[in-house]
Amino acid sequence: MKINTDPKKIEDFLTRGVENIFPNKEFVKKQLLSGKKLKIYLGTDATGTSLHLGHSVVLRKLAKLQELGHEIIFLIGDFTSMIGDPTDKGATRKQLTRKQVLNNCKIYKKQASIFLKFGFGGAKLVFNSKWLSKMNFEQVLNLASKTTVQQMLERDMFQKRIKENKPIYLHEFLYPLMQGYDSVKMDVDGEIGGNDQTFNMLAGRNLMKEMAGKEKFVITMKLLEDNEGKKMGKTEGNAVSMTDNEYEMFGKVMSWTDGMILPSFEICTNVSVEDIEKYKQDLASGVNPRDIKIILAKEIIKVFYGQEKANKAEKNFIETFQKGGLPENLEEIKVESGKLLSDLLVEKGIVVSKTDFRRLVTENAVSNAASGEKITDVNYKISSNITIKVGKKRFVKIII
Repeated sequence: MKINTDPKKIEDFLTRGVENIFPNKEFVKKQLLSGKKLKIYLGTDATGTSLHLGHSVVLRKLAKLQELGHEIIFLIGDFTSMIGDPTDKGATRKQLTRKQVLNNCKIYKKQASIFLKFGFGGAKLVFNSKWLSKMNFEQVLNLASKTTVQQMLERDMFQKRIKENKPIYLHEFLYPLMQGYDSVKMDVDGEIGGNDQTFNMLAGRNLMKEMAGKEKFVITMKLLEDNEGKKMGKTEGNAVSMTDNEYEMFGKVMSWTDGMILPSFEICTNVSVEDIEKYKQDLASGVNPRDIKIILAKEIIKVFYGQEKANKAEKNFIETFQKGGLPENLEEIKVESGKLLSDLLVEKGIVVSKTDFRRLVTENAVSNAASGEKITDVNYKISSNITIKVGKKRFVKIII
């Protein structure tokens, strides 16, 4: 496939949704304008049974590179998944078995193919156990000699753990080196990932320089974040999973805060920059944010399920939740993130006791009012704005 060096497309690629570029934007632009076929990859660990909307941000970016004619690698960290990425973690991750990891990633390729073209001449699916599982102790020691303890301790999360007197295990130091070694073994020109992966990706950049004498570029993408600046994902329990149906997706997007509307248009949709600017002006002029959020929800769902199902999800939402589905002047309760839903409902007298709450959960009588998704965890913690339906007639709007 001929390499597309259209300056306008390259500029858009290097701008939209991008947080940082290493070593710098001009270096990567020069590479993309050269006409040379580049090899770029995205790595993801198999820590859950489905990819989520946050993954789509980076997959969408990779798809743009594929359209320009470059070689794309979708790497599943089946080996690193068993160790656990310490990024942003206040405690050591629970290690997974190989069986758990392989079960988790069963549908990853199918989900990634929503954005990437696999098959002959297309994106490649690679597993890092191919090389990491075969390393002997001498090779591990050699890899460990490429960085210092001081460099590892620069990570904010490790500094925080030290202050809180929480343990940091040696294998957590090795994780960035393992991820970085992926770049060396695949001999890539660049890597794309979420901004939270900057440290790990730069570890790979350093290893490429030292072990391969090659300048690897790194592009970090903006994160999909909630109103508290927390990454939308599995850990926070607020992810929009790619396995959610169109109605669940619509409801979850409609529960997002107004401040998430414009950033989400930028990184989660194909809406033009001109249209995003128009929505920005509409919001500034007093247009109801709910109306713009409906457009956002439809655009997101269209990517996964097509226009027809996006329209059905909109119709369902309006008929259920805007035409009498929810009571007017719904009481709002402000709580801190992490509070148990059972405690809140008992405190407010919405349920009689925790025993009553458990009974209702068992009977599938507690749900997300916007999406209809059942609350099945009796220890459900509130992590984002949500309207809860209890039974047939009781509603509570919870604000973080």
